[in-house]
Amino acid sequence: MPVLSSKCYRFRPTPDDTGLRLDLYLANQEQVFSRGFIRKVVDLGGVHVDGRRIRKCSYPVRGGETVEVYLDGRPLEAFVFTEDLVIYRDADLLAINKPAGIETQPTPARYCGTIYEALLQFLHNPFRPKDRPELGMVQRLDRETSGLMIFSIHKRAHGGLTLVFSGRAVGKFYLALVAGNLPDEIGEFRSLLGRNRASNLVRSVERGGKEAITRYRVLEKFSGASLVEVEILTGRSHQIRVHFSEAGHPLLGDVRYGGPSTWNSVEIPRQMLHSYRLSLPHPVRGDQLQLEAPLPCDFESMLACLRADNFTPADTKS
Repeated sequence: MPVLSSKCYRFRPTPDDTGLRLDLYLANQEQVFSRGFIRKVVDLGGVHVDGRRIRKCSYPVRGGETVEVYLDGRPLEAFVFTEDLVIYRDADLLAINKPAGIETQPTPARYCGTIYEALLQFLHNPFRPKDRPELGMVQRLDRETSGLMIFSIHKRAHGGLTLVFSGRAVGKFYLALVAGNLPDEIGEFRSLLGRNRASNLVRSVERGGKEAITRYRVLEKFSGASLVEVEILTGRSHQIRVHFSEAGHPLLGDVRYGGPSTWNSVEIPRQMLHSYRLSLPHPVRGDQLQLEAPLPCDFESMLACLRADNFTPADTKS
């Protein structure tokens, strides 16, 4: 079996295979896949030919091409976006409440069940089946982070929305549960962030990194944990997670950056981080938008566990 890794199978058609349908060709390869299985993988976007994602089972393979099939071990069920996840929508923009556990955008190895692919299906016009929806992505959330994301859904808005985000005209606020009690009720972290290639973890570095600025305000203190409101002035990968971890207060559930996986024998379901508020000028109309996303059930449940212990509300006066 031509396995590159646990996630990728690679095949190279011979000249004799030229003209065969993609699904039939793959189904004939050492009985690795059934034809029904491979048709579903193709439809979901898990097959690439010479680096291009191919979604047509009828695609005719050619000798010498490289055919790659990506599997990630998860069920081949696409995430379905539903109307109840919509926070705001007009002719130009769509704001959603992203569930935790869902990838933001597809990669070759992670194509099934992403927010981006689900939104394309959600916005698809059944009366114009050949038209691909206009969907512009200007921000990303980690897989285990929940909350507000905003997209452009008309080409006239995408450039403006990109400028709004790149120009730091967006107020980006999160709620986080962190380990321990911070020494100051209000504070700021500022550093250069870079990724360690060996560990693939993001860390503060002395030189060569990108500036990251994180502000916080303690909302509630618990016995050994805190609820904080976080504002990021930059949008670096893992920024909030790294800054709180390096300060000795990692996010609850963020095992990758040193956070606890349980609390008083209760399993913490994920990193406790939620994008709850966005403030930005509308890229077309110019008026100010104030958007908020309610907390998901797992975050509310974790808060309830913490509040069950004795705690002292923080003095939130600035």
